[in-house]
Amino acid sequence: MTQVAAGILERDNRILICRRRADQPHGLKWEFPGGKLEAGETPEAALIRELREELGIEAAGASEIMRYEFAYPGKNPILLVFLRVHAWTGEMENRIFETVVWETRDRLGDYDFLEGDAPFIAQFPLW
Repeated sequence: MTQVAAGILERDNRILICRRRADQPHGLKWEFPGGKLEAGETPEAALIRELREELGIEAAGASEIMRYEFAYPGKNPILLVFLRVHAWTGEMENRIFETVVWETRDRLGDYDFLEGDAPFIAQFPLW
């Protein structure tokens, strides 16, 4: 089963969210930074790699918040693993997204997120 690590980065009581480019699968949908695990990777290692590739930052560890399986219509299920990033270094640089935004928790529902992120966002105030 394909596994995907999603990073939850907080700064000044805001969460980092990213919008996919129009030419990407699920174009213009919002998501949390991260991506698919490569062979032999843990979710934490994959997230650290993805944050380096996507945003040019070095994460200093992450801990799992939630995980669940999700299947997009006509696709095999994936395992989504959400991790809180404790700290990072480097100047954040948007390398692949349409845009990145720091948003408050209570406003996340205002964005058109990937369907796979909806169960996490629904539980967001609880953790």
